Amino acid sequence: MDLSKIIARVQAILTRPKQEWPVIAGEQSSLKELYLGYIMVLAAIGPVAGFFKMTVIGMDVPFMGTYRMGFGAGLSNMVFSYAMALVGVYLVALIINHLAPTFGGQKDVMQALKTVAYSYTAAWIAGLGHIVPWVGMAILILGSVYSIYLLYLGLPVMMHCPREKAAKYAAACIVVALVVGIAISLLVGGITGVRGMMGGGTMHQSAPGGFDKDSPGGNMEEWAKKMESASEELKKAQESGDAQQQSEAMDKMISTATGNAGPVESLAPERIKAFLPEKLADLTRSELSAERSGAMGLQISTAQGTYEDQSGNGLQVEITDMAAVKGIMGLAGWVGVEQERVTETGYEKTYKDGQVLVHEQWDRQAGSGEYSLIVGERFNVTVTGSAPDIGILKNAARGIDLEGLAALKDEGVQ
Repeated sequence: MDLSKIIARVQAILTRPKQEWPVIAGEQSSLKELYLGYIMVLAAIGPVAGFFKMTVIGMDVPFMGTYRMGFGAGLSNMVFSYAMALVGVYLVALIINHLAPTFGGQKDVMQALKTVAYSYTAAWIAGLGHIVPWVGMAILILGSVYSIYLLYLGLPVMMHCPREKAAKYAAACIVVALVVGIAISLLVGGITGVRGMMGGGTMHQSAPGGFDKDSPGGNMEEWAKKMESASEELKKAQESGDAQQQSEAMDKMISTATGNAGPVESLAPERIKAFLPEKLADLTRSELSAERSGAMGLQISTAQGTYEDQSGNGLQVEITDMAAVKGIMGLAGWVGVEQERVTETGYEKTYKDGQVLVHEQWDRQAGSGEYSLIVGERFNVTVTGSAPDIGILKNAARGIDLEGLAALKDEGVQ
């Protein structure tokens, strides 16, 4: 790790981003180099500052004084926050890479990862705001806003999207980052709370309480224990100096953080492509493509098809095998997901239909929308396009072998 190089890059991307993004785009970096030489250093700022704030400085509670978190609980919160932040960076990068063609860009996982890493720089540095009194929150907000600006500047250079589409691309990426961030906050917050209820702050409690094994709280307890165990193994591996042991421990940490028992291999392109039939209702398939990408044990496979009628009107159908986050999709079931929003021209709602998570979005004025399903807590089937009503999109989705996809939910689990 070259600290002077990290400082130089931070200064450059924060003070002259328009000149620095082309330099970054031309650099040949490996995933290991990017994580060890940049991401793992800067991503630690927020968790460490938060730990210091909550355990040493404390938080002022009106009319009640200063509250300080116990050292053990604070340390656990810091470790879990840091681990999930490292995983979150890569998950956001995978999705940014996945979205690239939608906004006229070119797919490149490493370029997407560099885009996320260097865009997040401002927010990571602003993590120091945790320990700054009075204006700390303003610093955190400013850091986040500047990171959005860096992302907006970087996408056209790194992902080669047209500059006129950069704003929409950035907006989509921000939504993804927010979703991942909220999920991480829920998981980390839940883990900290669970550890407290488990008696994690006291060493001599003979019979700590607990949740029922198969309840949401029970699942969270089990996940917290596995994360703690994986953290200990990673610590021992780092102390050993054994590169192979460190690699295996890191793989286990990532698998555990994503809720998987081990690495999960996504479906091969040919297999996932087979789920897009030649015909859906009255529409005929005119285009078909599939690919698989990933690294560090995290894989995503995607198949895309365009279906048209004789007049050229059609729908786009996409099947994504989110093997990398299969466990997280299961963890998402811990919290309620049902919501609905109605506008003057349409609606958007998310709900569960049996074991299937459904998302509908429809704009009556534009005559277009999206119908999306999560099948087997792993496969995302999305139908988008223009039609007289959303029923056309639903019928197209029913033409896909959803039961066949669900039957493959454990495929590739190692």
